[in-house]
Amino acid sequence: MERIRVKSSNLRSIGYDEPTQILEIEFQQGGTYQYFGVSKKIYDNLMKALSHGEYYERFIKNRYRRKKI
Repeated sequence: MERIRVKSSNLRSIGYDEPTQILEIEFQQGGTYQYFGVSKKIYDNLMKALSHGEYYERFIKNRYRRKKI
């Protein structure tokens, strides 16, 4: 999955596959995770957020099943 680099102290890059609803996030401190069942709306809002890290903490972290890749 292709990811887009973002300016964030916590997140390094973000990717999304709409057909499978998989969100992929690479973190600044290392580690890349896939989050399952994430709607396009959540992804779009994450990409538009003034703070990607704050949006992640509030709307994604601990809300979706995830797998480290």
